[in-house]
Amino acid sequence: MTTSQNLPEPSMYLNREISLLDFQERVFNLAESPRLPLLERIKFIAIVSSNLDEFFQVRVAGLVEQHLNGLSVLSPDGLTAQDQLAAIAARATDLKSRIDSLFTKELTPLLKQAGIRIETIDDLNDDDRAYLASVFEDQIFPILTPLAVDTSHPFPYISNLSLNFAVLVEGEEGAVQFARVKIPPNLDRFIRLQGEQRFIPIEQVIGTNLGRLFGGFKVLAWSVFRVTRSADIAVEEEEADDLLAAMESVLRYRQRAAQAIRLEVEAGTPEAVMTMLLSGLQLGSTSVNVREAPLGLESLWELYSLDRRDLKEEPWKPVTQQALVEVEGRSPDIFAEIRKGDILVHHPYESFSTSTAAFLSQAATDPDVLAIKQTLYRTSLVDDPAIGGEEAIVRTLMSAAEAGKQVVVLVELKARFDEATNIAWAKMLEAAGVHVVYGVHGLKTHSKALLVLRREDGAIRRYSHIGTGNYNPKTARLYEDLALFTADPDIGADLSELFNLLTGRARPTDYRKLLVAPHTLRSGLVQRIRKQAELGPDGRITWKINHLTDTGIIDELYAASQTGCKIDLIVRGTCSLMPGVQGLSETITVRSIVGRFLEHSRIYRFGDPEDDTASYLIGSADMMTRNLYGRVEVLVDVSDPRLVDRLKQIIDVEMSDETLAWELHESLWTKTASPAGIDTHAVLRAASIERAKADSSSSLTA
Repeated sequence: MTTSQNLPEPSMYLNREISLLDFQERVFNLAESPRLPLLERIKFIAIVSSNLDEFFQVRVAGLVEQHLNGLSVLSPDGLTAQDQLAAIAARATDLKSRIDSLFTKELTPLLKQAGIRIETIDDLNDDDRAYLASVFEDQIFPILTPLAVDTSHPFPYISNLSLNFAVLVEGEEGAVQFARVKIPPNLDRFIRLQGEQRFIPIEQVIGTNLGRLFGGFKVLAWSVFRVTRSADIAVEEEEADDLLAAMESVLRYRQRAAQAIRLEVEAGTPEAVMTMLLSGLQLGSTSVNVREAPLGLESLWELYSLDRRDLKEEPWKPVTQQALVEVEGRSPDIFAEIRKGDILVHHPYESFSTSTAAFLSQAATDPDVLAIKQTLYRTSLVDDPAIGGEEAIVRTLMSAAEAGKQVVVLVELKARFDEATNIAWAKMLEAAGVHVVYGVHGLKTHSKALLVLRREDGAIRRYSHIGTGNYNPKTARLYEDLALFTADPDIGADLSELFNLLTGRARPTDYRKLLVAPHTLRSGLVQRIRKQAELGPDGRITWKINHLTDTGIIDELYAASQTGCKIDLIVRGTCSLMPGVQGLSETITVRSIVGRFLEHSRIYRFGDPEDDTASYLIGSADMMTRNLYGRVEVLVDVSDPRLVDRLKQIIDVEMSDETLAWELHESLWTKTASPAGIDTHAVLRAASIERAKADSSSSLTA
C-alpha cells in the first residue's frame, strides 16, 4: 500500500483561496441563470457580494499580514503570500467585472421591465426632485457630518464596509480641499419614490445635495468609496483572565483600528481623490477595485424583500414528520417518540420549530427534566408563529433556568462576525440564572450538541440531540442540515463526558459512539480510511462535506485511491484535493451541489452502501485543519437502519444530480450537462412531503 508519507508535493494540491473563489463563481452562476426568477438572481448577487467582503476581511487580510511581516510560509501548493495575493487579484477582478456587468447591463433592465425601476437623478421629473428634496432636508441632512482634511484635521477613520463620499471643495483663494462624508448605515440604501416601485440609491440623493453641507464653498467633485478592513483578529487567551472582556475589547479594536485591506471606488473617480484616499488609508494602488456597478451590492437584499412573489421562487414551508405532528391540538410527547426509536430531521425540508425548538421547549417545561446542557455557536431571534411568535432557543433556555432547572450553556464568543450577538446572549443568559461557559482554552467550540437529563422510573435517562447546523431558526430555513434525536445510552454518556470536558477540567477520553476533535476525530477518520484502503478495489468512501483542505486527510485519500479504493466526494465549497489524476487520484470523484438551499450537512460513509457493512457518521466537522485541531467538533455514528436509509437516499440523490451539480476534473470545475435532469432540492422536497404523509410506522418515516 502506498502511504501518505510518499505523497506530499505542491502540485498535488489546489490552492485554498482560489478554490474558495471557484465556489463564489459557482454561486454567481445562479445569478447568471435565466432559469431563475428575477429577484432570486438579484439575491444571489447580494450573497456573492457579501461572501467576497468576508473573503477579503479574513482570507486576504491574513495573506496581507503574512506579506507585510515578511513571513516565508508557503501554502500547500507552494505559493508565497505575495503569489497568492496576485492570483487572487486576477480572479477577484474578473469576478467583480462579471458581477458589475450582469447587474448593470442585464438585471437592471429586466427589473425595469418588471416594474422595479432603479432611477438616476437625470431620470427624475420635477415632482420627484421636489419629493427627494424634502426627504433630504427632513430625514438625511440632519444626521450627516462632513469631515474636512487639512492641517488641523487629520484623515478620518473610515469604518469597515461603510459607504462614504470623497468630496473636493474649492476653499478660500481657490484652494482645493478634501472632505469625507459618511452615509449613515441606518438609512435605507434605496429610497423609494412616490407612486410605483421606483427607487433611487441614497448616494445620488446625498451627492446632489452636498452643497448644503459646505455652505459658501463650491463642490468641485464627489465620488463614493468603500473600505474593507481586516476582521481576522485573534484573542490572546493566555493574557485574558476574562474572555468576555477580552472579546469586547477585540470588537472595539476591530471597529476602530483594523488594517485597511481593500479600497473600492466608483468608475470615473478623479485621480486627485484616489491619491488622497490611498495616502490616508496607507494602501497601494494594487488594493484599489474600480466598480462599474453601485458599491456594496449586498444591499440588494432591500430589493429582494419587495412583495413580488411573481419574481421569486415559490416559498417552501417545511413539513413536520409524522411522529412530531400535533394530534387534535395536542403537542406530541417528543421524549416518548424518541424512546420508540431514533429520529432524524432534515432541514430545511423538515421543520426546525416542530423538532429541535419543540424538543427544547418541552424540556424547559417538563417537571421531570432536571438539567439541560447545550452548545451555542450561532443563533438568532425569529418571528415564527409555530413556536409562539418571536421566540428563540436562548429565550427557552432562560425560561428553563427560571423554572429551576440546571441549565448549562457553552456560548462560543469567538464565532466570527457573531461575537457581538453572542456576547449579548451570554449576558442575558447569565442574568436569567443560566450557567454560561465561554469555551475551551485555545479552541472554538463548533459542535452542535444538546443533552437533556430526565428523571424516569427512579433513574435518569439521557436524551441527546446532535446536529450538523447551528441552533438558529432563521438559517434552518435556508441551510440544508441534519439533526439526530436519540435516547441511546452510549451517546448520552458520551455527551455527558464531553460537556464535563467543555465546562470543567475533565481529561479527553475515548468515546463510545462519538468522534471528537481535537482528540479522536482525526485518528478515527484516518483509521476508517485506511480500513477501506486495505480492501483495495472493494473499498468505498463517500463524503458529503462543506470543505476539504487539510493536506493530511487529502494525503490519506490519495493513498487509498492508489489501492483502487473508490472515493466519491460531495464538497460544497473549498476543495484542495485534485481528483482524477493518473497515478494519484484516479478513483476519486469530486462534485459540488449549489442551489436554492445552502448545502451544509456533513455525512461520512465508509463501506459499500449495498450491503450491511457501511457505516455512517454525521456532525459538525469539515476536513479543514482548523476543524481537526483548532475546534471542538463532534461526529456521531448513525446505526438505525431506518435512518441509514435516509442518509443513503441523500447521498444517492446528490450523486445523481444533473441540475445543481458541478464536477471537478483535476483543477477545473464544470457544470453538469443536463439542466432538465435530477434537481437535488426538488427531489428531497418531494421526499419530505411523502414522508409527512406516510404512516408513522412506515420504514421511510424517521
